[in-house]
Amino acid sequence: MNARLLAIRVITPLLNNSGSLKYSLQKQLADCPENQRPFLQELCYGSMRFYPKLIGIVNSLIKKPIRTKDTDIKAILLIGIYQLYKMNTAEHAIISETVDICKLVNKQWAVAFVNAALRNFQRNKDSIISSLDSDLSFKYNHPAWFVHKLKSNWPDDWQQILSANDQHPPLTLRLNCNKVSRETYIDQLETIGVIATKTEYSEYGITLDKPLDVKTLPGFEEGQVSVQDEAAQLAAILISPESGDNILDACSAPGGKLLHLLELADTETTKIQGIELEERRAARIIENFTRLKINCELHIADATTSDWWDKKKFNKILLDAPCSATGVIRRNPDIKLLRQAEDIHKVAKLQKQILENMWSMLEENGILVYATCSIFPQENEKIIAAFIKNNTDAKELSINAHWGNKRPYGRQLFPRDKGHDGFYYAVITKVQQQT
Repeated sequence: MNARLLAIRVITPLLNNSGSLKYSLQKQLADCPENQRPFLQELCYGSMRFYPKLIGIVNSLIKKPIRTKDTDIKAILLIGIYQLYKMNTAEHAIISETVDICKLVNKQWAVAFVNAALRNFQRNKDSIISSLDSDLSFKYNHPAWFVHKLKSNWPDDWQQILSANDQHPPLTLRLNCNKVSRETYIDQLETIGVIATKTEYSEYGITLDKPLDVKTLPGFEEGQVSVQDEAAQLAAILISPESGDNILDACSAPGGKLLHLLELADTETTKIQGIELEERRAARIIENFTRLKINCELHIADATTSDWWDKKKFNKILLDAPCSATGVIRRNPDIKLLRQAEDIHKVAKLQKQILENMWSMLEENGILVYATCSIFPQENEKIIAAFIKNNTDAKELSINAHWGNKRPYGRQLFPRDKGHDGFYYAVITKVQQQT
């Protein structure tokens, strides 16, 4: 199957604000010859990573907007421009093979249109790019609303965040230290020519010097190691499971934090449960239960409700709240296309609902760890500030750590080049009410 055609099948729904890059690509990889899969992934991830720049170029090359029913032609232009702009491939072959996709999608009329646009960019690349450089979205390769909001919220850090968002993320692993130590595993990797370094903040993490197929890693199938960013590993460390704990991981998918909790806990004396709304995403967690040979009760339910709950209060709750995921753009570059400014307010409303519901399930003197992979205060410290103001039994516990930036409430991590993702954490405890 033609990798460029498969890329169009991945990207077209995204341009129509449907689905996500990760899951759309997963479906198409099955139909792609193995030797073409890296190219397919590069076309899809690259076109989304540089979408703000690419769409600026596309719009400068066409005289009128492309009709919704021809969104696949816009996708063809995007991957064509991406190849000419960012990939080191013979330009005549790029143009010829990209134009041929018009025939494969049964739009012969578009052959001349796409050919003319791509050749125009090939001839006039420098002048076209120069003419767009004053455009905020093109200049910073992020939606204009995002750049404005970032500058407003983080005047000292916004450029570093934008730069980190455009980098390829590192491959970071979490070691199950019950099965293998970091030192031993790093030595094992070295024997097969893979260089790894210890993560700075998580005692369970290592980062590889280059990405590879995790299934080829020593001990992966035996549960010695899992893929998890360093910032995400801090969640289970903050919960710190102990004997006798009754712990809930709310909004569990994709499952890394829940699995980490289970690895850290004595499951004979510690009860851990998870809850996840989407059955499809919960299935991924269950797959990892099998691989890691561990298990716990996993509820397929809505975290804003309590009909799944047995009324036994938890003494520790990890609330990995739904968010804009603006701290993990480099891993999910389609966020640049799909996320809108108003989404921040919508998700903040949902976060408040879940937080209030989880609070009712927490026992006195218990702790709740609030986490997001967002970099915007409206989803993070402002949520916690408002919650503490409105709940007299809520008190923040300071996080004594050397990672992230201390905020009025909680700590904020920004994405770092070759380092961790963007994340936010706050810890609050339920204090006993005066009678």
